[in-house]
Amino acid sequence: MSRNDMLILGAVAYAPKVVTIWEGFKEFFIKHDLPFDYILYSNYETQVEHLLSGSIDVAWNSPLAWIRADRLAKAQGKQVKAIAMRDTDCNLTSVIIVRSESPIKKVADLKGKTVAVGAIDSPQASLIPLEFLRSQGLIPHTDFTILRHDVLAGKHGDHVGGERDAAQALMSGKADAACVINGNYAAFEAEGLILTGSTRVLAETPAFDHCNFTVGPDVSSTLVERFHSLLMGMSYDDPEVRPLMELEGLKEWRDGRVEGYHILDEAVNDERFYDANGVIVEPTYQY
Repeated sequence: MSRNDMLILGAVAYAPKVVTIWEGFKEFFIKHDLPFDYILYSNYETQVEHLLSGSIDVAWNSPLAWIRADRLAKAQGKQVKAIAMRDTDCNLTSVIIVRSESPIKKVADLKGKTVAVGAIDSPQASLIPLEFLRSQGLIPHTDFTILRHDVLAGKHGDHVGGERDAAQALMSGKADAACVINGNYAAFEAEGLILTGSTRVLAETPAFDHCNFTVGPDVSSTLVERFHSLLMGMSYDDPEVRPLMELEGLKEWRDGRVEGYHILDEAVNDERFYDANGVIVEPTYQY
């Protein structure tokens, strides 16, 4: 079989379960007449570069990886497309939390304080919350101190390690506030990392979207259409795919959209993470 007759997907191995997920989906796609293989990457930056070079056809991209892929493609006179995402990728928010007894009552009270964030490349626990604070009149690094937790940089916060550390920094008193995605705030309370009633939400960001399947330039439309059709046809009630969908954290696939990346796009500019052409310009980012 020639390379052009097979769809090759890239995914970032942020946890061991990623192997289980894509081995299972590979079996499903091949069984349903889509020649398919996948390549695992240690970071999104290389994955995106390989998508643009044609080494892979589709990337299972973080929102930050989408921003870079889109910018790199446009700089080369090309186009990438977000074709699908999970139901759980849509309309998410992050929250800025403080301890219940904190005298901090409004966002402006964070001036002069320490705010704990996740990894430098985490959209949900760093870039988007910091952009939100900027929109509220507080300039990161100037009006307040940022306590960063760079766990597994290059994985764009998917591992949640830095986010977890940010919550712990708040609980231990090392920080006055912490930034976490809303879903993880609830999860951290459920697991006891954050004691119920010990914190409160100071502010919530506007809604944003998370991951998507990004198709590279010049990929066979026949293969892409088959891939998209199989995704949309998956049912959570199907015992063949339900365990894989549960591991990947969804109940249904949806068509891709890009409107939900607006606040992250602004954050990338304001934090000077990528330039307009998708080049990494953040000097302290190592992956």
